[in-house]
Amino acid sequence: MTTSQVDRAPAAAPAAAPATALSTATARHRITVRGVVQGVGFRPFVHTLATEMGLTGHVTNTGEGVVAEVEGAPAALARFGARILGEAPPLAVVETVDGEDIAPLGGAGFTILPSRTQGPSRTLVAPDAATCDACLAELTDPADRRHRHPFLTCTHCGPRFTIVTALPYDRALTTMERFPMCPRCAREYADPADRRFHAQPIACHDCGPRLRLLTADPDDRTRAPRQAPGPDPVADTRRLLATGAIVAVKGLGGYHLVCDATDDHAVSLLRRRKARGDKPFALMARDIADIAHLVRVRDAERALLTGPVRPIVLLRRIHDPVPAPGAPTPSRAVAPGSPDLGVMLPYTPLHHLLLGLPGDPPGPRLLVMTSGNLAGEPIVTDDDEAVRRLAHLADAWLTHDRPIRIPCDDSVVRISDGEPLFVRRSRGYAPFPVPLPVPVRPALATGGDLKNVLCLADGHRAWLSAHIGDMDDLATQLAFEEAEAHLETVTGVRPRLLAADRHPGYRSGQWAARHTDGRPLVRVQHHHAHIAAAMAEHGLDGRRPVIGVAFDGTGYGDDRAVWGGEILLADYDGYRRFGQLAYVPLPGGDTAVRRPYRMALAHLRAAGIDWAEDLPPVAACPPDERRLLARQLERHLNCVPTSSMGRLFDAVSSLAGVCQHAGYEAQAAIELEAAALTAGEDHGPGYAFALRPGPTDPARPVGADTIADPAPLLTAVVADVRAGTAPALIAARFHTAVADVVRRSCALARERTGLETVALTGGVFANTLLAEATARLLRRDGFTVLRHRRVPPNDGGLALGQIVVAARSAGAATP
Repeated sequence: MTTSQVDRAPAAAPAAAPATALSTATARHRITVRGVVQGVGFRPFVHTLATEMGLTGHVTNTGEGVVAEVEGAPAALARFGARILGEAPPLAVVETVDGEDIAPLGGAGFTILPSRTQGPSRTLVAPDAATCDACLAELTDPADRRHRHPFLTCTHCGPRFTIVTALPYDRALTTMERFPMCPRCAREYADPADRRFHAQPIACHDCGPRLRLLTADPDDRTRAPRQAPGPDPVADTRRLLATGAIVAVKGLGGYHLVCDATDDHAVSLLRRRKARGDKPFALMARDIADIAHLVRVRDAERALLTGPVRPIVLLRRIHDPVPAPGAPTPSRAVAPGSPDLGVMLPYTPLHHLLLGLPGDPPGPRLLVMTSGNLAGEPIVTDDDEAVRRLAHLADAWLTHDRPIRIPCDDSVVRISDGEPLFVRRSRGYAPFPVPLPVPVRPALATGGDLKNVLCLADGHRAWLSAHIGDMDDLATQLAFEEAEAHLETVTGVRPRLLAADRHPGYRSGQWAARHTDGRPLVRVQHHHAHIAAAMAEHGLDGRRPVIGVAFDGTGYGDDRAVWGGEILLADYDGYRRFGQLAYVPLPGGDTAVRRPYRMALAHLRAAGIDWAEDLPPVAACPPDERRLLARQLERHLNCVPTSSMGRLFDAVSSLAGVCQHAGYEAQAAIELEAAALTAGEDHGPGYAFALRPGPTDPARPVGADTIADPAPLLTAVVADVRAGTAPALIAARFHTAVADVVRRSCALARERTGLETVALTGGVFANTLLAEATARLLRRDGFTVLRHRRVPPNDGGLALGQIVVAARSAGAATP
């Protein structure tokens, strides 16, 4: 998060202030605090602090942030300002504190004034936060009036971003507006000494919200579900889960599909119903002890699991784990073929109740917790829509009557080189801004079509939306429009510039073109945007280029080829293509992605290696398809050239016999990484790419200076396959080869340009085995290595790069 700073204006008494005894004995400051200061208990904190110090005045929310007028002795005012920075509430992030002297007014006491809504909003909305320890203690205390209340919250925890309808952050501008406070909640809300003083989502059993459980008719799912008659929806839901049911549970940012993770039948049934293929499910565990026998949990991962965000944390599986006595063991169907388990701990009171409080009857201790949607669709938030869209997926719905203003999927994070690496940046992080190293005028970037995230920026801040999804279906495109409108509302940014990917078929780019309304639209090359995102989040001003290594599955190239194995010499103004993976045909587009054996056969043909029957991809490809594929490659029919490193991972995964059919994105590469992790460190020498000069044909001005040719590598892989080498060793040697070709290419780039900073970006570098090995080699050679820490390396970070590149186009930058 942003480092706090103080930026005080020079003190100057207004000329009209009378020189009275009052004005010489006391001073009055107007203090504006900017950052995440609304919805986190900041006004109560200021009130308590001022009262404790004997100061008078008032505090209010405005579009600029929290504004306080404080009067007292000058020395006390100085201490007050310092304590605002040093003692802010736990969820607050103070970016700036601006102060000015104004005329003393006298008076007694310190008050909280109603919020002022005039003017544009420039404050920051807090992300949703996990249940704090104080609230959890109340949840489990039979003597507390909020015992077992599923919507228990305070100023230190609970929903924020997902319930905000407008700013300033007040109850009337959230989805809690429909729930009048009962007398006891109203007293707490108005009591400066209470932890819930001005806590906008305050609630209890008396004033709501309320749960209800709906169950489907098992004989006719076309019928509307009926409300369960029991008095305790949570207890009834736990019983359903224990008997193998799949329940749609309404959370902070949308519905989850939930089942007992230890029940083979339930997990397999959910996988079939959701058409999930072998894509891993996320788990929710009651505590770390329930998964400690399955995965490695280091200190940094433990901090993520138990902190205020509680994302899904990708944890490396223990090879051949020994079950701990009494510990739950998840079904093998939870994450087949994955080197990781995605685990999160409960982050709402309802989650704690579902997993059981002390004294509850036995129930599931480990739950599958996956987004309530079909693959590629946005997470469901609306209750009627949940019943309709999830009817064929769920046996029951545990829902409630508090609306969700904006969808917000769970964030997915892993620890790499001791630092967080986002796979998906969403709940708990959105909409907190990323600071920009270069100023921009108000702008909107629409991101890409996979893992879509949009971005608004103004000045030195960029706000990224929560994860939206893949833009292939209408529901996601509508969710994109809703997310854009909501982000404008909560940031106050009205974009005067648009940025989008250059791919002419991207729906995100088409949306931008339809909504220019006379505003300029800047098209940004895909891999340039990836590199710019890495530069921006590391605070580079772009005055000196970097060596950008952008490896992913697909990106529209300047020559209309599918790029994805690129080394660009790039700054925010432009780039030069220094290196690339050698082009091979991509036969059939998405078909080749779903069937890695097709990609392997294309690479073998390009390398001059026969399709012999003893090779796994040849055996996996049906004879009729093989004949058609050979003709297709010979005649270049529907065979756009690709330099994609992601597709080379697919090809080697197929060659090694690891994965021939991919049921979800990057499955072949993920399973290849999983195989490599079992090989150990002593796997012999890696394979090698050939580096050769690029074409000098002036008709191909976007050709790279250097070509990485995988033909020698593929020849060595084929030899190992025929020698009976274990797939794990082949996988490990391939990873070593990719890291080495990056090292060699960057060394060539430094030799020719003197550049010594390398940015590693693109979805391939979500592979931590490859990313860590590559970074280690580069650092050993004296390079400064930039890796993503604030946004994902995949297309979820693309919009940030689009923003800063567009800002440098003609007339886009601020003065």
